[in-house]
Amino acid sequence: MRRLRRLVHLVLLCPFSKGLQGRLPGLRVKYVLLVWLGIFVGSWMVYVHYSSYSELCRGHVCQVVICDQYQKGIISGSVCQDLCELQKVEWRTCLSSAPGQQVYSGLWQDKEVTIKCGIEEALNSKAWPDAVPRRELVLFDKPTRGTSIKEFREMTLSFLKEKEHASRLLGYCGDLYLTESIPHGSWHGAVLLPALRPLLPSVLHRALQQWFGPAWPWRAKIAIGLLEFVEELFHGSYGTFYMCETTLANVGYTATYDFKMADLQQVAPEATVRRFLQGRHCEQSSDCIYGRDCRAPCDKLMRQCKGDLIQPNLAKVCELLRDYLLPGAPADLYEELGKQLRTCTTLSGLASQVEAHHSLVLSHLKTLLWREISNTNYS
Repeated sequence: MRRLRRLVHLVLLCPFSKGLQGRLPGLRVKYVLLVWLGIFVGSWMVYVHYSSYSELCRGHVCQVVICDQYQKGIISGSVCQDLCELQKVEWRTCLSSAPGQQVYSGLWQDKEVTIKCGIEEALNSKAWPDAVPRRELVLFDKPTRGTSIKEFREMTLSFLKEKEHASRLLGYCGDLYLTESIPHGSWHGAVLLPALRPLLPSVLHRALQQWFGPAWPWRAKIAIGLLEFVEELFHGSYGTFYMCETTLANVGYTATYDFKMADLQQVAPEATVRRFLQGRHCEQSSDCIYGRDCRAPCDKLMRQCKGDLIQPNLAKVCELLRDYLLPGAPADLYEELGKQLRTCTTLSGLASQVEAHHSLVLSHLKTLLWREISNTNYS
């Protein structure tokens, strides 16, 4: 015990001479407190990081649950054998931003892929093995009577393959999907650990965007692709879809800076959103939300949500682009671009009711951006 006390004394007090210790006895106490405070804060940060990482990154749990369901015959899919029997799907870096949706980079058939697994759905299926298996994709309503499961699956997969600005679906096994890998994610994807992203204020997010993001002309090209994706969702052959999680985390792009939607998990058909919201009990508008940001007004007299969304896709995207495009924009473009984006963010109501206005605003924005980069190497 004496040796331990002597060691602590040397570690904590050796930086000060005996004379200084004698003249400043209070400094010794403050120094000890500061050291212990540093140890406590450091330990707490390590604990928070480890616990957050353990919660966010549970790919091994997802694989065990998925393969257990596959072996019991509850689910099937084109990659089930490679995943569960041949061990040919390699899990690499954890990219998850929410515990319920596991996202990893990976390798399959010598291709860089992204692995996505709905772990909550998988666990629920394991808890209720006799339940009807959940549909693999949530982008469609039930097929019409007479449509076989095979036909429905082919229709769903063709939807994902036809989307120019979406990551192409390569295979699936139940609630686990393999999509083509996006070489570059949103600005913070490569810079921050998943556990740290929610802890940073929006001001610091924007600063990191400027430091680590692409040059402004490349951002303009990515933004044009995002606007074209909004057009695809509204004018697509499968009806109207809503973006219900409009964040920079979903703004992915290829090596040539062509926009790619990083995650289609929160892209939902209009009918599904309206059915979820319409008639839902509410006390205020904050009770009428589908996904993260598909919001509807609350009829406070009836205490029921309405089916019409407050903000269309384009308005939400333009709100996102204000922080993405205005910082670093060319001086001769800044004022006009800011005006166009402000006009765009004020759009409200269903796109089907103001289609001409939406199309005009979107066309003006695309023209403005293309005019700036069309005759440069960035185009």
